[in-house]
Amino acid sequence: MAKLFVKKGDTVVVIAGKEKGKTAKVLGVSPKDNKVLVENVNVVTKHQKQRSQQEKGGIIKKNAPICASNVMVVCPDCGKATRVSHSVVDGKKVRICKKCGASLDKAMAKKVKKQAKATKKVEEKVEEVKKDEVVAEKATAKKTSTAKKTTSAKTVEKKTTTAKKTTAKKAEAKKEE
Repeated sequence: MAKLFVKKGDTVVVIAGKEKGKTAKVLGVSPKDNKVLVENVNVVTKHQKQRSQQEKGGIIKKNAPICASNVMVVCPDCGKATRVSHSVVDGKKVRICKKCGASLDKAMAKKVKKQAKATKKVEEKVEEVKKDEVVAEKATAKKTSTAKKTTSAKTVEKKTTTAKKTTAKKAEAKKEE
């Protein structure tokens, strides 16, 4: 038995099959068969025999179920077909839109919005802290690189002065000879 991401009453868009592109309401769900009954999608004709005086026979048009993998839930907030994620709000598992973060369950919509705002603020603060750390690391890297440059410049100066002194001593020794 598969768990379905679609519930009765959801608005879905058909993403595969001969009815591709249609948007409609879910009339029924069968998780055991992994099928969904969608309004005015996969309409079939059925020949029905008259069983009694009150029942009429004839050709009847009826909605047939389609595979649940051929539909995507339409988010009521952003109006786009979206995948479904889950999160826990007040101890209840809630379906959430992957694109905008809004709740797909009508009863929990307000609570999810509040929680989404709070998590967004926390994420922004974490990003600010990371930026500050990067800036601090760059500043320390500059200090160490300038310190290395000054020490390397001093060593170069020392080497050149010692080289000059040795060449001067050699020149004086040659003159004396």
